[in-house]
Amino acid sequence: MADFNDPIGADAAWWRNAVVYQVYVRSFADSDGDGIGDLPGITSRLPYLRDLGVDALWITPFYTSPQRDHGYDVADYTDVDPLFGTLKDADTLIETAHELDLRVIVDLVPNHTSDDHEWFKAALAAAPGSPERARYMFREGSGPDGSLPPNNWESVFGGPAWTRVPDGQWYLHLFDSTQPDLDWRNPEVGDMFEDVLRFWLDKGVDGFRVDVAHGLYKEESLRDQVVAEGGRASSGQVNSDSSMVSRELKDEPMWDQPEVHDVYRRWNAVLDSVGPDRMAVAEAWTQTPESMAAFVRPDELDQAFNFAWLLADWSADSFRKVVVDTLAAVAPVGASPTWVLSNHDVVRHPTRYGGGEQGLARARAATLAMLALPGSSYLYQGEELGLEQVDVHPEHREDPSWFRTGEVGRDGCRVPIPWGGDSAPYGFGPGDAQPWIPQPDEFKGLSVEAQAGVEGSTLEFYRAALAARRAHALPQGDEVTVLTGTDDVLELHRGGLRVLLNCGTTDLPLPAGTVVASSAPVADVLPPDTCVWLG
Repeated sequence: MADFNDPIGADAAWWRNAVVYQVYVRSFADSDGDGIGDLPGITSRLPYLRDLGVDALWITPFYTSPQRDHGYDVADYTDVDPLFGTLKDADTLIETAHELDLRVIVDLVPNHTSDDHEWFKAALAAAPGSPERARYMFREGSGPDGSLPPNNWESVFGGPAWTRVPDGQWYLHLFDSTQPDLDWRNPEVGDMFEDVLRFWLDKGVDGFRVDVAHGLYKEESLRDQVVAEGGRASSGQVNSDSSMVSRELKDEPMWDQPEVHDVYRRWNAVLDSVGPDRMAVAEAWTQTPESMAAFVRPDELDQAFNFAWLLADWSADSFRKVVVDTLAAVAPVGASPTWVLSNHDVVRHPTRYGGGEQGLARARAATLAMLALPGSSYLYQGEELGLEQVDVHPEHREDPSWFRTGEVGRDGCRVPIPWGGDSAPYGFGPGDAQPWIPQPDEFKGLSVEAQAGVEGSTLEFYRAALAARRAHALPQGDEVTVLTGTDDVLELHRGGLRVLLNCGTTDLPLPAGTVVASSAPVADVLPPDTCVWLG
């Protein structure tokens, strides 16, 4: 990997060991005081990301959208929603990032469009069997009069995955009813997305995060999902509080079909035609490490999110199994692994690990262990501040899963981050305009301003950990030895670097060696919920 200050273009495979910072555009920085983050806001904070020590930023969708799923319902893939700025603002952001030696990854949403997309509006205006409807998954209903959905599939956001239109046909939406699924068996769909890729590559983006990468093709028969007796069909992706759940091996005719890999072979050729330094990373909630690795074969995508690390319980055994299985899965295809602990779809990891002081200690320890591993690490905005999940009042919730199920959705991990000041909006935007989701009072002590330069703060821990990664982990190469160890301790060696993570409840003797990084102060012992690197 290129050194932190190497210029853009110095390393064709820069992503293999990059640290990527996820920007949730609505909640990062507001430039115009409307309470919603935007592209100029991101641009203004790029020096912060450079100084934090990351290599790239991934920006969630900023395209034209009715915002029913906060941009993951796209109406126009080649324009910027006025809520977030203009195409010129996108150009400025990309150019400024490159001047600061930061790469830019943009989100691509190919499984579905918005119901405001011109294609879907044309489909609703056309007759059943028309070319316009053939771009989506329109089908006749079941039952004697077609009044029942075509099959038993459930939406990820709760409820049936089918909605009926006035002429009696039904359309598939694996997510919200305002997000109709495209039919990737129609060649028009593939051609349109190749044009989208080339549009943003021409703008200078360095890569794409592919939303629902495993979902583009469904079994052609659209058969019922087989469920256990007395059970019900489910998406297998989201549980009742909208945090991603561990995947169980089960029948999933709507996910991970073999034809999807042909799409990514085509995209691989498009990326390579522009240059060897362009990449794509899959959001693919597959059922096994092996099926995840299929997305990163040499002629397909470059990386796939490894959600197993995020889903692991707080135990040395769980972490050990994830590391061993992940490295074993990607080795045969020559891909680099990825590691992630939080994102915009899951409960923030300090809260998952118990919350409060213990949750934060565990979060820092898991982060330091993650940063020692070969491959890319993906950070979610605000985790470097130690932010926890916020209990958002029902009147301020906007997640479509909340409206479909009445269960708490993902808003709690999407609260705008605090930059400074003594009261909301904590520097999120100019003036006193409050952000789209209210910030809690405890954000005052967690802002960038409150933590910058403060010894022992989570922000300074992240800055030190990322610097230690560059200085002590990356030079060791990619070979890792994972020791059998005990139930309480994860121990791995990366070259001459020795990493220990204490997941137990008692102090452990600290082995001999020079401490080059730690998630909490260590002396002669390694405390519980602490990770240390020894040189």
